[in-house]
Parts: sequence; structure tokens; C-alpha cells
Amino acid sequence: MTKIHLETFGKGKPIVLVHGWAMHTGIWREFAKQLAQNYRVTCIDLPGHGRSEKIDPFTLERISDELVNIIPPSPSFSKGGNEYASCPREGNGQTSLFKKGAGGICWLGWSLGATVVLDIADRYPERVSSLVLLAGNPSYTQTEQWPGMDTGLLDDFAGHLNKNCQATLLRFLSLQVNGLPDRKILLKTLKESVFECDAPDKNTLQGGLKILKEADLRPVLSGLTIPVSAILGGLDTLVPVAVGQKMQQLLPSLELNVIDRAGHVPFLSHSRETLAIISRFMDEQCI
Repeated sequence: MTKIHLETFGKGKPIVLVHGWAMHTGIWREFAKQLAQNYRVTCIDLPGHGRSEKIDPFTLERISDELVNIIPPSPSFSKGGNEYASCPREGNGQTSLFKKGAGGICWLGWSLGATVVLDIADRYPERVSSLVLLAGNPSYTQTEQWPGMDTGLLDDFAGHLNKNCQATLLRFLSLQVNGLPDRKILLKTLKESVFECDAPDKNTLQGGLKILKEADLRPVLSGLTIPVSAILGGLDTLVPVAVGQKMQQLLPSLELNVIDRAGHVPFLSHSRETLAIISRFMDEQCI
């Protein structure tokens, strides 16, 4: 079994945080501590990232399998062969039962992590009670009908990785804060967090770019029956804010939140607003 590193903080409703391309759990540290004041927060390193062992090949299916294997289902109990949990009724303090998957966990994915949690919801629906897509796109490549990243940019990253990995990663970090008023401070924070650990190897990084370029989870999103919240930055240069309306067209029940002055890292640049959105969403879910 692949060794996957995770860190858990706090008590309460469970939420798992899945980071993006080339990152690791360190990127969440301060944000996770704040979130853990009210919830049980688990931060997990993707295979080959941070302190997790690598997998070969680095594919979306393998990633999802490894994460689900290491995250235990949230406690629930059976009634007549079905899984249930207790949920407070409004007003009278009594509890009612509602049917749910055995997992009972909210999965939050940032950037590439959003692709991962969508795949987990599709292939392991019993392990997911709700999703938060943070600066995520179910299909990252831009087409005439879908807002996304220019495939040329992804190809450019892939080409430069083999020549100068560190310079390519630094360029990627810069893009995440491009156009933000406090970009210098945010970039410094990103660098300090990311380079706490060695960078993933080139095969892992190339595999991640391949997922971003080729994965299309739009059919998955449109078929979800669980609560889904999307949080986008109005100034994000990697995930255009226009994709929010497209996602709502696929899934009308999707809760769309836009932080106007945020870029690709709203949990760093606008942590208070991001926390408020996630907390409200979590409190609405009976997990």
C-alpha cells in the first residue's frame, strides 16, 4: 500500500482538504487551523507530493483510489440495511434521521484537487456527502463553449519542466497571484509553504499536467445529487470566473460563490471570506 501523509485537526463535522498541482499539505496550514476551530479537518498530500509516496503512473483513478483508501468513512449507523445519521431538527432540539452515504464526509478540492474530489464523488459516491470546489474547473482546457486555460499554456509548462523544474514551478506560483494588489506578500507565502518539502518528481508533475489538460468531469458534475459549493476568485487567471455560470447550467443546484478581489488562492488572500462561505455550507449539511 502506498504511504499517504495526512494531518488532522479539530473536532466536529469532517472535511478533507485536497491541494492542487505541485503543492502539499503545508499550503493549508494556517487556513486549516482556523477551519478546525469548528470542524474536523484532514489535510492530505497527493501521491508523490509532500510526504506521500509516489505512484506510477500518476493518474486520476490511482490518486482517487489512494485517497479513499487512507480516509476512513465517517461514523454512521445502519437501520434496515441503509446508512443513516442523526441530524438536529430546527427549533425543537430533537433529532431526525436522514439517509446518507456511509462516508458522511465533505471533500474540498482546490485547483487540481477539485478534479480529484469530483472523481471520488463519481467513483466512490458512498464516501462523499458534499463537495466544495475551490478555484476548480471540471474541464480546465478552454474551448469556444467552455472557459478555461489555453492548452498552449499547459503544453508550455510541460515542455519547460524537463528543462528547469524549479523555474517552472516559480512561474506557476506567480500566475496564481497575478494581478492581485498584495501579490508580492502572497507569493512569498506561497514560496515558503511550497518549498518546505522537495518538489514532486518530473513524472508526477507531468502526470498532473496531463490530468489538467485531458480530464473532463463535466458529465460527473451534471449527474451529482449531493450538495456542491463552488468558490471562485474574480481575478483568477487560471480558472476564469465565467466558468461558474457554466457549472450552474450543468448543475442548477450548485451553490456559486465569487470573491471578487481574489485570484487562484482565495484561502490565502481572502481567508476570512473563504472560511465564512465554507462554514455556512458545512453548517447547512447534516453530516
